[in-house]
Amino acid sequence: MFKKTIPFLVIALTSLLSFSCKDAVIPKPSAYLRLDYPQASYMNFENECPFAFEMNSEAVIQKEPNCGFTITYPKMKATIYLTYKPVTKNINELLRDAQKLTYEHVIKADDILEQPYLNPDKKVYGMFYQVEGNAATNSQFYATDSTSHFLTGSVYFYAKPNYDSIMPAASYIKNDMQRLMETLKWK
Repeated sequence: MFKKTIPFLVIALTSLLSFSCKDAVIPKPSAYLRLDYPQASYMNFENECPFAFEMNSEAVIQKEPNCGFTITYPKMKATIYLTYKPVTKNINELLRDAQKLTYEHVIKADDILEQPYLNPDKKVYGMFYQVEGNAATNSQFYATDSTSHFLTGSVYFYAKPNYDSIMPAASYIKNDMQRLMETLKWK
């Protein structure tokens, strides 16, 4: 009886060893979309409004009432909204409104970084805000000469605010907004 089971055991062990010698199954890591944007080139923007600035040549600008503008980035599905208001002995109110607009995002924001901006040669003073986290806007600023002009800007994406997903585009547009603020000139 032992002699009859030896060939069966040899066949069984051989088949077990041949089928069990596969590599271990390892799940593949998740793939992430790589977003590359073109090197920014800037052009001067000027019209009848009392200010001028440089903007990304890839963006599309559209005039709104009262010297407001929308600067659209079609490839990124984002828009910078610029709002201009003349200062008429109401600088404190304008500053308070601009800061309030930023800090309304504190509920969803992980952090809000403030970067003061001072350019006494051009008489441009302001604050740049970088909002980190899943807030509706990632970057905002205000700029003023504190006597006649006040300009605010904020960027919004046409997507659910997921900071990790829009971070490359938000960083790209943040640089454009900083350039806009740094090149701002009052007329």
